[in-house]
Amino acid sequence: MSQNHKKHDVEQLRISDLHAFYGESHILHGIDMKVNRGELVTLLGRNGSGRSTTLKSIMNMVGKRTGSIMVNGSETVGMQAHQIPHLGIGFCPEERGIFASLNVEENLMLPPTVRSGGMSLEEIYDMFPNLYERRMSQGTRLSGGEQQMLAMARILRTGANLLLLDEITEGLAPVIVQKLGEVLLKLKDKGLTIVLVEQNFRFAAPLADRHYLMEHGTIVEEIASHELESKMDVLNTYLGV
Repeated sequence: MSQNHKKHDVEQLRISDLHAFYGESHILHGIDMKVNRGELVTLLGRNGSGRSTTLKSIMNMVGKRTGSIMVNGSETVGMQAHQIPHLGIGFCPEERGIFASLNVEENLMLPPTVRSGGMSLEEIYDMFPNLYERRMSQGTRLSGGEQQMLAMARILRTGANLLLLDEITEGLAPVIVQKLGEVLLKLKDKGLTIVLVEQNFRFAAPLADRHYLMEHGTIVEEIASHELESKMDVLNTYLGV
């Protein structure tokens, strides 16, 4: 354990020696990482470095996985994919997965409750005023940013308290990206735990407690927020930021 490990840190996620495969392709080569409750941690790296596969592995959405993925102290590697959300994990994939034919409010009424403590419609609309304004609009009529907010809001309705967010800012206007950053900070204030796969380093840097830097399916560096300045050369090497 690191020297700055505090007594009150509660480990929500611990991944040990995780290997993941799609068919014959060996994508992750022994990932080790941990995330404490209430932390926001990013996975940084170039496309193809294994960041999205790490999130999908947690959800058991890969071909095969070996090693250990502990969520709140429960081993999940033997679990079926449909059981994993019930541990309080919400996954927001790149493709967003909202129902295009339904309006915003119908989308928000659909998610199954995986555990108690899901946010009410009122709380959701408070956090995402744009969704309140568009609540009767069909999913197909929403902008990319509104669709992204709806995808996140649906997860928050389920009661998930560990959020896995994959490239949520991709292709969105800067004003929307800023709004998503504000939402992530509010969720952190509520005590939610967030793992963020993000290309946009400037978006991720001020939000995160720690960064894991990935390359070729391995973690090459763990950087705490206070070390960012001194590690910029490392980040440049891997990310070209």
